[in-house]
Amino acid sequence: MSDKAELSSHNLVHILTNIGKPNILLLGDFMLDKYVWGEVKRVSQEAPIPVINVTSEEIRPGGAGSVANNLAHLGANVYCCGVVGNDEESKQLLKNLIDINADTDSIIQDHSRPTTVKIRMMGHLQSAGRGVQQLLRIDYEKTNEIEAGIQENILNKIKNKIEHLDIILISDMNKGVLSKKILETVIKSGKDNNVPVIVDPRLTNDYSIYKGATAITPNRFETKLSTGIKITDVNSMKSAGKKLLEEFLFEYIIITADKDGMFLCNKNGDYNLVPTVPKDVYDVSGAGDMVLSVFGFVVGSKNSFEDAAMIANVAAGIEVGKIGAVPISKSEILSELMGGSNPLYTKIKVLDELEKILDKHRENNEKIVFTNGCFDILHVGHIEYLKFSRNQGDVLVIGLNSDISVREQKGQKRPFITEDERARLVSALEDVDYVVLFDELTPEKLIRKIKPDILVKGEDWKEKGVVGREFVESYGGKVLLAPLVKNVSTTDIVSRILERSGRR
Repeated sequence: MSDKAELSSHNLVHILTNIGKPNILLLGDFMLDKYVWGEVKRVSQEAPIPVINVTSEEIRPGGAGSVANNLAHLGANVYCCGVVGNDEESKQLLKNLIDINADTDSIIQDHSRPTTVKIRMMGHLQSAGRGVQQLLRIDYEKTNEIEAGIQENILNKIKNKIEHLDIILISDMNKGVLSKKILETVIKSGKDNNVPVIVDPRLTNDYSIYKGATAITPNRFETKLSTGIKITDVNSMKSAGKKLLEEFLFEYIIITADKDGMFLCNKNGDYNLVPTVPKDVYDVSGAGDMVLSVFGFVVGSKNSFEDAAMIANVAAGIEVGKIGAVPISKSEILSELMGGSNPLYTKIKVLDELEKILDKHRENNEKIVFTNGCFDILHVGHIEYLKFSRNQGDVLVIGLNSDISVREQKGQKRPFITEDERARLVSALEDVDYVVLFDELTPEKLIRKIKPDILVKGEDWKEKGVVGREFVESYGGKVLLAPLVKNVSTTDIVSRILERSGRR
C-alpha cells in the first residue's frame, strides 16, 4: 500500500468510527420486495422451465425503502417521503420501515394506485443452497404521475422539515412519484437552505429534470444514455462527467462503473477514479442503493464527497457479495477498511453497533468487562494486563485511544503506531472480544454507553483515581486494579531501542 493510500485508509477509519447521526430526508419510489426461495431439482414437463419447490418467503423494503433500510442500519435519522397504495402491501412496507425506526409520517397513501411490489423467485440447487439464482421477477405497479393534490402535500411536508435536515436523497425509479414539479421544487429548496441534494436517477436521456442538484449517481449504462458517450475508460468518464456538469449545473458527478470502480468528478475539474477491490459477485441488485445511502450518510455527516466515494466503494463491494438488497453495518465497512476478509478484524466495532451486541450478551447473563488504553507498541505487560481483564468476566471490550486522544495525552510525537494498526493488533489477541476506538481524553463517555459489569485499570491508577468508577459502582458494577509487569512500557522499549542503536 502506498503512503498516500495508507493515510487515506487511516482517515476513513477515523471518519467511520466517529461519524454522527445525520438527519436525512429520503424522497422517492417506495416499494415492497418479496423473495421466494426454493430448490430446483427438475425441469417442468409442461414447458422447458425449472420447477421451484418453495422453502421460504421473505419481505424486505424495496426501491427507496432499500435505501432507508441501509441508512437506518448505518445509524442515520431517516425521514421517508413518497407514495404507496392503501392496501395490505403498504401495511407490510410501512411496518418494515417503522421497525427499523425510519420516520414514515411523510409517506402518503393513495387510494387510486397499488403499492409497487416486486416478487423475485430465487432458486438454488439441492438443500445446500448452492448456485442461488434469480429465476423470475414479477412486478405489480402503476407508474402514471401522482395527482396534483398529492404533489402539493409532499412538497408541504418537505417544506416543514427542510430546516432540520442535513441532506436530501432522491431515489428515482420512475414510478410516477417524482414529477418535474416535485424535483425542481425540492432541488431549489435544498439550494436555498444550503442542504445538499443527491440524486440516484431514473433510466432516461433527459437529466434536465435534475438540473441544479448537488450530485447525481448514474451507473455506466445510465451515463451513456444521458450523454451519448460510451463509458470504457477514464477519458470517457471525464468527457461524460464534464458534459453533465456543464449542461445541468451539478457540483459532483458520481459514475458507478461496476468492475472499474467509481468515478468522481466536480465542477472545478478535479476527478478521481476509485478502483474496485476484486470480489466474488453474487448479486448486483442493491449496489446502486448502497452507493446513494453511503454518500448520503457520509456527506450528511459533514464529510467530503471524496471521502464518501472511498467509503461507498468499499460498501458496494461488500453489497455485491450478498444475495438481494441487504443492509450492511458500519462495522462491516470498518473491518473491510482495516483487514479485508480477515475474520479477526470483525472484532473492531463502532459504538452504536457494539451497544446492541452487548445487549445480546447481557440477555445471556454474560459479564461484560471493560478496559482501555493506547496499546502503542504491544508488549508483554499489555498481554498480561489483558489476560487479567479477560479472566474477570465473559466478554472483554477494549476502548482504544484514537491517534487524536493519544496525542492529547502523550504529545505530538505519539502514537508510534496508528490507530487502525493498533486496533488490528489488539483484535488479534485471543483474550479480546471487541475493540472500539474513542477520541476523548478519557473513556468516561464510552463507559457510560457500554455500562460494563467490571471496569479494569492498572494498579498505577490507585492514587490517581479510576475514571468511571463512580458511574460503574452506582449500578452495582465492580472496579478492579490489575497488577503491572515491572519495568515494561512503551517508553522503556523505545528508550532501549534508541540506546542500543546509539541514537540516545
